[in-house]
Amino acid sequence: MSTTWLSDAEQTAWRSFITTLPDLTAAFETDLARHGLSMGDYEVLVFLSEAADNRMRMCDLAGGLRLSPSGLTRRLDGLVKVGWVERASCAADRRVMYAHLTPAGRAKMEEAAPDHVASVRRHFLEPLGTAGVGQLGELFAKVRDHLHSLQPV
Repeated sequence: MSTTWLSDAEQTAWRSFITTLPDLTAAFETDLARHGLSMGDYEVLVFLSEAADNRMRMCDLAGGLRLSPSGLTRRLDGLVKVGWVERASCAADRRVMYAHLTPAGRAKMEEAAPDHVASVRRHFLEPLGTAGVGQLGELFAKVRDHLHSLQPV
């Protein structure tokens, strides 16, 4: 089987993406660290803050975060320990467990949010400029739509 190698332009785009992503993630992690949060922790708090009653079924939260059930358990352990998230069973179905954002967790997220938004602007949006932000949004929507089209219904 013959391989059709990436063109120079394709190689440049691909390599720029894969070598920039870890640095970008590290910049976001650094800016959240002063709040005692990782990006993963912050993402959990955001998901729960946007959910009805600030709670989600654990299986739904794991799916949204792209984590296995055990991965979600490990992620939540630290958040539960510091009192930012609670686990609760469902009264109607004992098989269902919920993750619930506590008032302290909401306060922590709201404390970190301005710094996180500033970090996203500084490290990601401003270097792109207004036109670049629009283009990137359109381009990644195409990639997302393509990937979703490959998933079984």
